[in-house]
Amino acid sequence: MTYSFLVLKEHPYGREMLTQLLAAGFEPALVVEEDSAVADEERAKFLERLAGQPLPATFTELLAGRPVRRESVPHHNRETCEALLRELGSELIVLGGTRILKPNIFRLAAKGALNSHPGLLPEVRGSASVAWSIYHDVPIGCTCHFIEEGIDVGPVVGRRLIPVHRGQTYEELVYATNVLAGTLMVEALRAFAAGTLRGTTQPATGNTYRVIPPELLAEVKQKLARGTYKHFVAEGI
Repeated sequence: MTYSFLVLKEHPYGREMLTQLLAAGFEPALVVEEDSAVADEERAKFLERLAGQPLPATFTELLAGRPVRRESVPHHNRETCEALLRELGSELIVLGGTRILKPNIFRLAAKGALNSHPGLLPEVRGSASVAWSIYHDVPIGCTCHFIEEGIDVGPVVGRRLIPVHRGQTYEELVYATNVLAGTLMVEALRAFAAGTLRGTTQPATGNTYRVIPPELLAEVKQKLARGTYKHFVAEGI
C-alpha cells in the first residue's frame, strides 16, 4: 500500500496523526506540506485551541532517518502539488489537516482520499467542531471519511464518541479529538490494507460551521465550567 500525506506546514493535528500512523507501521511514500499564510493561520488556531496540552513531535523529528519524500508547496490545490501526486501515483491520499481540497487533487489517488474530522458527521461539519458541539449541545467525537467535493460530505468509514467528564476543559477536549482522529485514521488504513474498508453515505442533514467568534467561545468555556453541557458522562451511579 502506498499513500501520500497532505498537511499544512507543522500543523499539530497532522503531527499527531502521522505520529500514530508511523507507530502503526504506515509510512507514507510522500509528505506534501503547504507553506502559506493559510497554513500559518490554521496552525496558530490549533495551537491556541491546544494551549497547555502536550504537542507531538515535529515533522522534521518524525521523518528523520526515514526514506520518505518530503516536499513543500505554496498551495495544495495548485499545479506543483498535482504534479507531485501524479508522479507518485499513490493508491490513497491521507489528509492531516489541509485547506478544502479540489477534485483535481483528491481524485488523483487510485482508491480515493481519506480525512479524519474532529467532529461527528453529519452533525458538525466545518471548523471548530468541538466548540460548536458544546455550544449546540451535540455529542463530541470524530469521523473518518472519504473525500468528495464539498465540506466533510464523503462516505463515512469510522465514527466514535468521546466521553466528556465534568471538570474537563475545552483545550483537553480538543486534544482528545486530535488523538481520536489519528486513531480512526490508523484503523481506516488497517482496514484498507486488509481490503475491508467500506464507506457509508452520509445523510444530507447536519450543519456546516465556520470558526467560532471569541464571544461564543467564551460562552462554550463557561458552559463547561458551569457543568451545563448536556452530554457529560453520568458519574457516580
